Amino acid sequence: MAYELSGTPEVEPGTSASARPSRRPHWNKVPEVTACFWIIKVLCTTVGETAADLLDEKAGLGLTGVSVLMSALLAVVLVVRFRTQAYRAGVYWLAVALSSVVGTLISDNLTDDMGVPLGTTTAVFAVLLVVVFVVWYRRERTLSLHSIDTPSREAYYWLAVLFAFALGTAGGDLVSERVDLGYWLSAVQCALAIAAVAIAHFALDLDAVWSFWIACILTRPLGASIGDYLSQPTGDGGLGFGTVVTSGVFLAVILGLVVYLAVTRKDVADPARVARQAA
Repeated sequence: MAYELSGTPEVEPGTSASARPSRRPHWNKVPEVTACFWIIKVLCTTVGETAADLLDEKAGLGLTGVSVLMSALLAVVLVVRFRTQAYRAGVYWLAVALSSVVGTLISDNLTDDMGVPLGTTTAVFAVLLVVVFVVWYRRERTLSLHSIDTPSREAYYWLAVLFAFALGTAGGDLVSERVDLGYWLSAVQCALAIAAVAIAHFALDLDAVWSFWIACILTRPLGASIGDYLSQPTGDGGLGFGTVVTSGVFLAVILGLVVYLAVTRKDVADPARVARQAA
């Protein structure tokens, strides 16, 4: 039996009707991947870095306490996500922002509190992400972003998002530790890597699914470098705006863009086209 990476399974001749894939409405619960998507995504990763630092500094709960609190908030938002029947911009991007914070905190807990080397955490998160993709594909026979329309597919999607953030945090910190470029040059390096993925996708036909997830991983160190460059003291190579100002400004921009998308619905997939792409 043959399968497409980003499609639905082919049906062998003679398969009974009960064994055939059901034809359900394709109410995709993730947004269209547009330029606005990537802008908000990078902004969310920046907030994930600065907000994690801010909470650790100001909340007085310690890294572990903040991690538990933010993980609980993420769990609540994801419950709301699973109970909705279609994509909702506000809930989706709140879940992304919280996933970014939690992914950062998980990585920081392992390296800062438990003393796990960055090379080890990077390898572990990479393996976990691969395991998610393998199980997702074996169970669903698709990794398509145009068919996140069942609870199981949505669960795999959010696990992948969380591990992608954690991997991006650990991997980005590892590269920064090995190659001390400074915040600004690190951001440029990550931006060039994302540009290379885009060129590979559009010019060299790199699969859309893998292009998306590779870019998602790379947006994490990009956003972190931007956040650190803006928030860290000038003596450490930053601009000295602080975590409060940086987090507040970026959250305001994210809110404005999400409200715009919620009103215009420009990132809502057309169900008919989604059905064709998932077929």
